Amino acid sequence: MRDECWRGEVGPENAAWLSTECRTARLAPEYRPVDAGDGVVEFSRRALGAIRELGEEEDGYITDDGDGVRIWIGDDAFELERVE
Repeated sequence: MRDECWRGEVGPENAAWLSTECRTARLAPEYRPVDAGDGVVEFSRRALGAIRELGEEEDGYITDDGDGVRIWIGDDAFELERVE
């Protein structure tokens, strides 16, 4: 059984930043976002859980509401979709 994965198009600069500079990028590998290339970032179940710990004032903050799961960088929100 494949582990749950969430994916979103955030742009090349944001994907690189999330995977290398974001606070969760310094955690153990299973808790880090992955730059999948072409401006796409991927989160395993554990990585999504870790990034949910960020506060609203931090880039990479996650919201999960009626509009879906979104990651915020600056004033921009990017949709994350579950990948089966």
